[in-house]
Amino acid sequence: MGVATLFDRAKSGGGPRGNESARIAQRYWAFLSYSHSDAETADWLHEALEQFNVPPALVGKLTEMGPVPKRITPIFRDRHELAAADDLSSEIEEAIAASRFLIILCSPAAARSKWTNAEIDCFKRLHGEGHVLAVIVDGSPFASEEPGREADECFPPALRVRYDRRGRPTDRRAEPIAADFREGHDGRRLGLLKIIAGMLGLRLDDLVQRETQRRQRRLRWLVAASLAGMAVTSGLAVVAIQARDEARDQRREAEGLIGFMLGDLRERLEPLGRLDLLDAVGERALAYYEKQDKGSLSDAALGQRAKALTLMGEMANTRGDLNGALARYREAMGTTAEAVRRYPNDTQKLFDHAQNVFWVGYIDFQRGQAEASVEAFHEYQRLANRMIALEPKNPKFRLKRIYADGNLGTVLIEQRRYREAASVFQSSLDAVEALIAASPPNLEYEKDRTNSLAYLADARESSGQIDDALALRAREIELLERLEKSNKDDTELKRQELTARRAMSRLLASRGQSEDALRQSALASGVADLLMQTEPQNTEWAQAVAAAESERAELQLALGRAPDAGATISRFCAVADKLVERDRTVTYWRTVQGRCYLLKAKLALQQGANAEALTLGRQAVTIARAQPSPIDRAFALAWADMTLGDALRATGQMDAAAGVYEEGAAAFPAHGELAPREIALRAMLLRRLGRDAAQLERQLSAMGYRHPNYLRRRG
Repeated sequence: MGVATLFDRAKSGGGPRGNESARIAQRYWAFLSYSHSDAETADWLHEALEQFNVPPALVGKLTEMGPVPKRITPIFRDRHELAAADDLSSEIEEAIAASRFLIILCSPAAARSKWTNAEIDCFKRLHGEGHVLAVIVDGSPFASEEPGREADECFPPALRVRYDRRGRPTDRRAEPIAADFREGHDGRRLGLLKIIAGMLGLRLDDLVQRETQRRQRRLRWLVAASLAGMAVTSGLAVVAIQARDEARDQRREAEGLIGFMLGDLRERLEPLGRLDLLDAVGERALAYYEKQDKGSLSDAALGQRAKALTLMGEMANTRGDLNGALARYREAMGTTAEAVRRYPNDTQKLFDHAQNVFWVGYIDFQRGQAEASVEAFHEYQRLANRMIALEPKNPKFRLKRIYADGNLGTVLIEQRRYREAASVFQSSLDAVEALIAASPPNLEYEKDRTNSLAYLADARESSGQIDDALALRAREIELLERLEKSNKDDTELKRQELTARRAMSRLLASRGQSEDALRQSALASGVADLLMQTEPQNTEWAQAVAAAESERAELQLALGRAPDAGATISRFCAVADKLVERDRTVTYWRTVQGRCYLLKAKLALQQGANAEALTLGRQAVTIARAQPSPIDRAFALAWADMTLGDALRATGQMDAAAGVYEEGAAAFPAHGELAPREIALRAMLLRRLGRDAAQLERQLSAMGYRHPNYLRRRG
């Protein structure tokens, strides 16, 4: 939500500024600001702060806040209603000026309170940003930025705005330092320690450890006292109750710290790529729960245990340990499934369960277990729909549905179930367009829309709906051009444009519109060159250049333009060779090199260099046979075999050519739909074998498929 933890000390605006505030002695450790509807929490926090005894081992330690004191007192708390006044009283303003910190109890009531906002504004004008501490009591931070959730906002307006060094509000968003008293988050005890750590300049972990040790010593004393006084039954009962309460508080404290580790700390470590530290976070959390009686764990504790398991699963998956990851995910999924059964309308529990369902399905997908992954992604989709039904205006859940559709559609494409995939991608497109219509302009949502258009266009193209695919790609390109005008340096948009123009070229060629196809291909190559100039060492851009040049060369060959094709093939093969030189173990780059040999062989055949075509064709077949993916291997081998067969036939080796054609025809998968380009390839191979291909040709004719490569080489 953009809320900083107490570890995130503000870099600017800290300390008193200006001559007037510097002249006022800071009599109070903090000024406690709150709405009077939160008075009960204010009572507890005020008393807890003033009665807190700093652990002796930390007293006197020098921090950025100065020497650590024994006590944090006094805390100023206004106990009077101010509704009748027009401005803050002079007493309040003087107390604010004389306070080192401002502590705000944040709730929807506080966010609406004129006086809470005025106190924040006064403190920031006098002291700046660095000593403002927020405590979330109810509601959600920055909810006002989400349409339909404005009433849930808990941060007052002045807290959400950054003030400059002169104490003036700016148009920049502030990131308040916050503790979270809400159930399932920090809770009161850990939240209190966060506030104290921030005020004293201590590390939270140090304070928690010292406090825990102090409580353990006290607990041992209580146990010893209870043993010594066993004869006094009433005294024993009192001590037992105290010990029970201490143990309960200690467990809450530990679980609060684990919640912090799995939440705020994880969010800080993930961008740094510190897998070792994330591993340690998960292991420490699980070690704690392994020692607990699982039957006695609260719902919140069970939820945190599931989060720890999910984190450990993600780390194992990142390291390639799929078995370890799957075991963790399944154990976590069992817990979150039970939570959903108990609380079917709790969106956070639905969200947590959906994460585990996704990861289990993703591992099935990685292992090629398509049916299992489809089942998991269907469940993920169902959970997303349930979240939307409960909170229809929550954009996080609506995005969840879009991603769910994308996952499911991708698996269906892998299974060659193109028409089913198209239906899913259409649903995804409808969802993202509804989200855009209900939201202010948002670049990420617009990118989601162009991606959904691209996925849907691919599914339509593969199922033979060429006109529909053309219309979708045209719309995608129009949107990308509009977005690029105001986001000129966004390489992600450029990459999407490159893919879209390559697809448009392919579709136009399929319709027989060769010149238009060549123009789109040239535009795609231009975008690819621009990306390469921006980042010459980026292998993703190099692959994009190779793909664009390869498709253009194939079209030029199909049109019989050998000189143009020769120049394009030279550029393509130079990129392919550089990729392979960089790392020969990358299978895809070897595949790109195989494509180079294949295009060179076709060019040699057009130029009458049949012996050269034969050598190149054999090299292409060798690389195709080495592809690890069965589907990719099947079609790469079919294309290579057809070209090698043509070279054998050109050199008079008819029987050998027939054998190679036979291998290519047999390579086709037994299940799943064929895309138009694949149907055309099968028809061409059957014709070369002298077999009937009329049914396939009728199918292509009904689609309007008129690619010059097919028309030129089908006989």
